[in-house]
Amino acid sequence: MKKIVILISGRGSNMQAILEARLPLSVAAVISNDATASGLITAQKHGVATRVVDHRAHADRAAFDTALAAAIDEYAPDLLVLAGFMRILTAGFVEHYRDRILNIHPSLLPSFTGLHTHRRALEAGVKVHGCSVHFVTPELDHGPIVAQAAVPVLDDDSEDTLAARVLAQEHRIYPQAVAWFCAERLRITENGSVELAEAGRPTDALVVPVSA
Repeated sequence: MKKIVILISGRGSNMQAILEARLPLSVAAVISNDATASGLITAQKHGVATRVVDHRAHADRAAFDTALAAAIDEYAPDLLVLAGFMRILTAGFVEHYRDRILNIHPSLLPSFTGLHTHRRALEAGVKVHGCSVHFVTPELDHGPIVAQAAVPVLDDDSEDTLAARVLAQEHRIYPQAVAWFCAERLRITENGSVELAEAGRPTDALVVPVSA
């Protein structure tokens, strides 16, 4: 059985979705950079070990990443899952876990990388918005895309209403992507795309790819 470690900075709703999905894997620990993150309590209620590695206790980003990697490596995970982890990781950290870090981003990448994605989608006047699960690379929000889900942008949408619909899709596709990785169904090709073994053909335009 594959083992994962989840990193959070706040409430960790995607972490909770993964825990509640009861996937065939072991969640070895949930680690946060903030001791006040409410997601730590959620993890503990699910019987998952928790740790805090406070970024403010370290002189710079590199020192924090070194301490974070040391804590993670105690659990020897097969996969590192970022679930609302609000720290930019150094290239050295990413290389240490190369092809073993997943993140979920609240936009249809490569559109709207970075922060405030829902506001920017509304300002841009797009008609479709969504979320993307991707492998993490040193370039922020530019790693190989594993899965995406789309929602319509409605005329009366606010940031909050649009964010809520996107979040529901995040909770749908992130556990699935983690499960695919742990089942060894994901392969990064030479051109940097991700293939899903035994994927079915899409039956709608909301979630791609479709699991067989």
